[in-house]
Amino acid sequence: MVTPDAHRLSRRAFLKFCAQAAALLALPPGAAKSMAAALARTPRLPLVWLSFQECTGCTESLTRSEAPSMERLLFELISLDYHHTLQAAAGAAAEAARERSLKEHAGRLLLVVDGSIPTALNGACSTIAGETNLSLLGRCLAAAEAVVAVGSCAAFGGLPAAAPNPTGAMGVAELMERDMVPLRPLVNLPGCPPVPEVISAVLAHRVAFGHFPELDERARPLALYGETVHERCSRRGHYEAGRFAKQFDDEGARAGWCLYELGCKGITTYNACAGRKWNGGTSTPIESGHPCLGCSEPGFWDHGSFYAKAAPVAAGATRAEQGRALYEGNCVYCHDANPARLRTLPDQVAQLLRDNNIRSHRFKLGDDELAALTEYLKEAKP
Repeated sequence: MVTPDAHRLSRRAFLKFCAQAAALLALPPGAAKSMAAALARTPRLPLVWLSFQECTGCTESLTRSEAPSMERLLFELISLDYHHTLQAAAGAAAEAARERSLKEHAGRLLLVVDGSIPTALNGACSTIAGETNLSLLGRCLAAAEAVVAVGSCAAFGGLPAAAPNPTGAMGVAELMERDMVPLRPLVNLPGCPPVPEVISAVLAHRVAFGHFPELDERARPLALYGETVHERCSRRGHYEAGRFAKQFDDEGARAGWCLYELGCKGITTYNACAGRKWNGGTSTPIESGHPCLGCSEPGFWDHGSFYAKAAPVAAGATRAEQGRALYEGNCVYCHDANPARLRTLPDQVAQLLRDNNIRSHRFKLGDDELAALTEYLKEAKP
């Protein structure tokens, strides 16, 4: 049981954690007290953490949560039965601990995965104790109640899946979709790495309430990934005023101007970092002068240069592809980056832009461009 006493965690720190977790997950007023009460009486959640093709960044992120009290609480909430980096045991003893947890807690343990899973050469590109990652994941999923994919590699393939993807790397969701591993309830926490409090808050929600928070179409918690980085960006006012840094060391960059022309992908990136920030709420990559890389989105390694604006549409692109480039280059600054959530019907967009009866736009589109935009919106929003 979680017992926030003087020898473990002070009640003040315990309640502070619950308040932070409830706020981060956008829970209703009073939820922090409910969470605290539930955590205080709930048995520790058995958890097996598997690390595959990864850099250990997700674990490093988790260990750098806002305060030591949060880290201590995390280990009171869960029974961390197996973790390559954090476990004390090694070799055969470590493998035995994992197998014992799979057997004793079958059907109710939580599986956490970070790193992508190679599928080329029957999974032989990465093995643990002589067993392929793919085989180990399948066996652990069979014993798990649910799985959390931590980081973009586990969620979407990440860097290992970048072209030409020689290891056939995949995320957990894709493996489930292809029926290559058992199907289980899945939560994706993408990011390279994710914000540490994102991981701990989701685990706390699962322990306290017995289920995960509401998810979006990519299995990401809506409260954490429901808005783009651009929507909460500290530099957005400079975008609205048309002030853009042209180089990393020019006057605009020193004055904190918008980094869009230096390749910022915040307009199409759903992540919690702009609102939660890193290092105990100190800053974000954008606030420190670096464009958003889009690290929480699928395929971010293959979406062109990190430090250049979106490339022009390639010759021979379909009309819908041309429309997508127009939408991402013009519309996402004020509208949802996901065109499926655009409130205006696709057939109405062209006429509204021609009539200029809606909010002012800084761009003018020709008839061919409006037709391409309409076709893209129809494909995205049937």
